[in-house]
Amino acid sequence: MTSNNAKGKQKFEQIATLDIERERKRQKVGSFFRKALDYVFLTVASVFSFLPFYWMVISSVKTEMEYRASVPTFFPTEGFQWANYPTVLSQTSSGDGSFWQILLNTVIVGFVSTALGVLLTILTAYALARVDFKGKGLLFTLMLGTMMIPGEMFTLTNYLTVAKLSWNDTYTVMIVPFLVSIYYIYLLRNNFKQIPDTLYKAAKVDGLSDIGYLFKVMVPLTAPTLVSVTLLKFIGTWNSYIWPRLVNTANWQLVTNWVTRGFVDRGGALYGGLYGTSMSLTTLKMAAVCMVSLPLFILFLSFRKYIMHGVSKSGTKG
Repeated sequence: MTSNNAKGKQKFEQIATLDIERERKRQKVGSFFRKALDYVFLTVASVFSFLPFYWMVISSVKTEMEYRASVPTFFPTEGFQWANYPTVLSQTSSGDGSFWQILLNTVIVGFVSTALGVLLTILTAYALARVDFKGKGLLFTLMLGTMMIPGEMFTLTNYLTVAKLSWNDTYTVMIVPFLVSIYYIYLLRNNFKQIPDTLYKAAKVDGLSDIGYLFKVMVPLTAPTLVSVTLLKFIGTWNSYIWPRLVNTANWQLVTNWVTRGFVDRGGALYGGLYGTSMSLTTLKMAAVCMVSLPLFILFLSFRKYIMHGVSKSGTKG
């Protein structure tokens, strides 16, 4: 009887082992196919996402005739037309604003606006995170409430204000109205609130003032978020389009306004003067867009880890 029980138990264990191995194999196969489907989906999505950028770059080095062909080509069949780029840089006429002048405008506005904006963001976020004063919660709620207001409404009221102040055609009109971003203040405030109070008490024991604690302790600890805020602020200024076009004439606008100009073949430098100076060339516009997009692309590749880390870390508390 005991022998039969032992044999039965052994047989049951063998069956259980086979079932477990079978289940493991089934799970491995299922996991493999799920991962394969994920990679296929991501590959297809990345191709469709990359395609517009590829089309922009490849179109910038085509001839206008090839670009306008009824059957599109995904690679230049008539050779790379690198001459499109110097031709774009030569697009200067009275009142239109040269590329170099508009680039200088963009760099000045970008750096000054970013530096002042980040400084104001740090001070405001610190006050909302660490300084106790009456009405702080209500003030922060009202600030967040402004994020619900459409940006077009700010554009209209800001335009009426700067028109009365006669700020048109100045750097001031492109810097002051959009110095502060509530979203950036919100991100940095949440980071500041994650820093333990024990560090503040230790800093006070060492004789640090509140400003010293802010810039010597809190700012270094929140460096990833500050880097992402700085980059996003600069990118936002670089990409600004409607506001500079609304308040300034051509010589005071930014690079995104410049790329919408009517690029033509001045002096017949391209294609034997086939299109003259009366017809806008799309290939030149594509080249202009590539030139304007390249600095932002380099910035994103260089600091993408900071951007992702800073934004993802900022919404975990507060």
